[in-house]
Amino acid sequence: MSDAAGIANSSSPPPQDRFAAELRGFGPLGILAIVVIAAGQILAPLSAVLVLEWTRMSRTPWREIGYVRPKNWIASLVAGITFGIFFKFLMKAIVMPLLGASPINQTYHYLVGNPAALPAAVWTMIVVAGFGEETVFRGYLFERFGKLLGRSLPAQIVTVLITAAMFGSIHYFDQGLAGVQQATISGLVFGTIFAVTGRIWMLMCAHAAFDLTAVAIIYCNVESAVAHLIFK
Repeated sequence: MSDAAGIANSSSPPPQDRFAAELRGFGPLGILAIVVIAAGQILAPLSAVLVLEWTRMSRTPWREIGYVRPKNWIASLVAGITFGIFFKFLMKAIVMPLLGASPINQTYHYLVGNPAALPAAVWTMIVVAGFGEETVFRGYLFERFGKLLGRSLPAQIVTVLITAAMFGSIHYFDQGLAGVQQATISGLVFGTIFAVTGRIWMLMCAHAAFDLTAVAIIYCNVESAVAHLIFK
């Protein structure tokens, strides 16, 4: 009897393994982790830091949230910055005017010619948006939906659509409908790239460059000029 008990005990996973498995799952502990990370959005980028801690504690491979070492760091940085700048001008000069958006972003209009506000704005665009939002909305949510729905093409399409809608919705309270539209489209584009590549570093650079370009356009007070670049 004691030998049988010893064999049974030896086959049981260690407590830390059970805890990690529960964090990765969708039972009470896994759902609690999701709720805590979602609540962390209130103090962004706290939610991204919580995602990293969840990844460590749940023993989830870092590649599952897109943290894959680029083959070439410089190439990824240049590609991300270039794409982010191009994408912002595309959205500002063509896409948003077609959607009837105002050429002026009233939420951030205070940045016009305001050097005192630039450090906080730059920090927000790089750390909160580039690092924080990509870690949560691409890395973490894609991992969670991947575990829940699978990795098939239809499942990935659903994941891209849902995460883009979630990403867009959080921009309503400070930027209104136009913010939701722009963020949803950005979420679709960034989400599609992430679904194809599984890599997040380039997207972090692109997201930060996108938002920093927006800050530069506003600071230089050329929002209206850029918005009317194509459609007069």
